[in-house]
Amino acid sequence: MRSSIWHPFTQHGLAEPTPLVTHAEGAALYTADGRRIIDAISSWWVNTHGHCHPRIMAAIAEQATRLDQIIFAGWTHEPAEQLARGLLEIMPAPLAYAFFSDSGSTSVEVALKMALGFWLNRGEPRQRIVVMESSYHGDTIGAMSVGARGIFNQAYAPLLFDVATVPFPTAGSEQVTLDALEHFCTHEDKPAAFIVEPLVLGAGGMRIYAPWVLAAMRAICAAHGVLFIADEVMTGWGRTGTLLACEQAEIVPDILCLSKGLTGGAIPLAVTLATEPIYEAHFSTDRSRQFFHSSSYTANPIACAAANANLAIWREEPVLERIARLTRLQGEKLSGLQGVANARQIGTITALEIEAPEGDYLSALGPRLLAFFRERDLLLRPLGNTVYVMPPYCIGEEDLAAIYTAIGEAIDAMRG
Repeated sequence: MRSSIWHPFTQHGLAEPTPLVTHAEGAALYTADGRRIIDAISSWWVNTHGHCHPRIMAAIAEQATRLDQIIFAGWTHEPAEQLARGLLEIMPAPLAYAFFSDSGSTSVEVALKMALGFWLNRGEPRQRIVVMESSYHGDTIGAMSVGARGIFNQAYAPLLFDVATVPFPTAGSEQVTLDALEHFCTHEDKPAAFIVEPLVLGAGGMRIYAPWVLAAMRAICAAHGVLFIADEVMTGWGRTGTLLACEQAEIVPDILCLSKGLTGGAIPLAVTLATEPIYEAHFSTDRSRQFFHSSSYTANPIACAAANANLAIWREEPVLERIARLTRLQGEKLSGLQGVANARQIGTITALEIEAPEGDYLSALGPRLLAFFRERDLLLRPLGNTVYVMPPYCIGEEDLAAIYTAIGEAIDAMRG
């Protein structure tokens, strides 16, 4: 019988199998037909400490008996208050205010609206947003607008607003990017903000650039009074080797977007952190200057409880040591592969290209690779001909070995 479910990023007309997952633990998923699947991409980059982490599951269960949901407009609850305090303790100053939402896409929408509201309420409205080539910031209308134009959003082009785009800072050509950003920041039509994925583009192909470039881009924005938005939805919570990717460039954004690993990947939640001036621009006795954004489930108490458990894990357990170990192991496994193009790594993320006639998202190699890895009990989801590995921090060496053995076999098989 055909399922009534319409799955994301899935062409159901291809009739590819859809495994039924019954439970999960650590770095593994278990299916109804008795298979153990290694989760090599943290279930779309969200799961950090491993599936069904006991501390996070216990926090969810305990909170579910106390308060499940409450409107957050004009009301509050202790899990959210505790979470805001905990986040601001570990996030860099001058980030001072936390606005909760539901997903990475909405955290970006919030950031964009904060930036536009900031300038409007100061009496100098600006509408222009500057973005980086090949970036991806989500699938809501605003988030798509600041992402790369292409197959992801071509059907929705009439809905998207125009942006200014700087080129990706390819090694050796970084000054081209910096000059383009400088040009836009000094243009007569001055931008409201520049939004960027720090150090690595996710859906844009796991493209990596140097921390000094991120620092230089931040300095250009600061020098010209343009707000700097860091989208750390993917890169945050240790993925690049540090709590935030911005740490490696020694910068602090005006607005910071976090989601995915915020709850350890257990339940949806996002936060947009802002500096004092952003908040103060909306602070008034005039109700028309309030921040007009919310959703029904803003700061859901159960999700906040999960996030508080995640913060406790970061405070009380050797998470950075686990990340360092995984970074080292990933590097060793990657260096052992032969016949790959553009092998690269940043923290716990590795990526490589398998040669193909077309290398975009719709590369014919993509479905073949998906099937190849699925048949070997691996959850790997290549971006076209780009294969990447981003596992939970708890993954064992045996599972890592299985992942890279399969990648090596895929390289040989796809050549044949």
